[in-house]
Amino acid sequence: MTGPADNRLHARNDLAWAISVGGISVVLFAALLVFTWHFAATLFLIFTGMLLGVALNAMTNLLGRVVRLPHALRLTMVCLVVAGMLSGIVFLGGTTIAQQTTALSNTLKSQLVNVKGFLERNGIDTSFFDFGTLSSTSDDGTPAPAATPTPHTLPSAGTIAASGGAIFSQSLKLILGTASAVGNFFIVLFLGIAFATQPSVYRNGLLFMAPVKHRVRAVAIVDRIGETLERWLIAQIITMVAVFLVTWIGLSIIGIQSSFILGIQAGLLAFIPTVGAILGGLIVVLASLASGWVAGLSAFILFLGVHALESYVLTPIIQRQALDIPPATLFAFQILLGVVFGIWGLALALPLMAIAKVMIDHFKAEAAPPAAAITTAA
Repeated sequence: MTGPADNRLHARNDLAWAISVGGISVVLFAALLVFTWHFAATLFLIFTGMLLGVALNAMTNLLGRVVRLPHALRLTMVCLVVAGMLSGIVFLGGTTIAQQTTALSNTLKSQLVNVKGFLERNGIDTSFFDFGTLSSTSDDGTPAPAATPTPHTLPSAGTIAASGGAIFSQSLKLILGTASAVGNFFIVLFLGIAFATQPSVYRNGLLFMAPVKHRVRAVAIVDRIGETLERWLIAQIITMVAVFLVTWIGLSIIGIQSSFILGIQAGLLAFIPTVGAILGGLIVVLASLASGWVAGLSAFILFLGVHALESYVLTPIIQRQALDIPPATLFAFQILLGVVFGIWGLALALPLMAIAKVMIDHFKAEAAPPAAAITTAA
């Protein structure tokens, strides 16, 4: 029989244990936040590789419904088809893409300078916009002539050295940026192919890290996340291709010079819900204004049509079956991740939200009382 002293000692021990566990949990959670903050770019890069692996695995499984072949052979066929399509686009339209990219860049710079001038003429202060590098482009897309030095005056040695240092610095930044982009592309490609080659190995390894008593729950959550991401990625690929084709064909009919590259950027930006569509439409309208107000108005109507197709046709038919997240919740989550993590957070907000929603739905279903118990109690 235990007395009051034993009960008080037991209560103190429980309180000390709860404080210790709570303190350790808080410290570990803070360490996890610090780790995520400092290595966010690397973590997002790895997550992008995982998404590519999920997409390749989903296409491989779809091919398995048509042909009965081993997984490795079907994955090879999918990779060859995707690589062939990308190579064909680059080989057949590489020169066109390069020319249209240069023309689009010059057109956008010219239009931004025109917008700045329009705002200034109407008394709006635009000094907080950094358009210094844009003003060097003339309205016809050609670089404006630089200010010539005073006749009979040669630049000093310091000026020449400073100019050479600036050119070297910009060239080094361009080389390092290109090398970083190419390196990240191959990292994502390698991770995606590696994940898609042996998905069961990585799935079992992830489940092995879960405690034994929670492993059944972990299996259900991991499988549900995989199925949700596969359905969403297939639906997203279909949506991106449809947006690319409609934008390209529509701008070609209107007569916009950079229609192909504008269609590509619209299709790629369709990966980012809401924000990507708005940004893509803004770029299309700005680029079309260089051909006149009629072309700009036609491009704006085309943008509204593409947005309606994506929001009211493709999303309800395809995306709703893959992922159902309230638009306001998704937009708020996008803004939060975009502000905190930049373009990575903005682009990957939807798949991260999908993972969180699957976990929340799973625990909500476990916490809900069975229908039979509710009926009995009533």
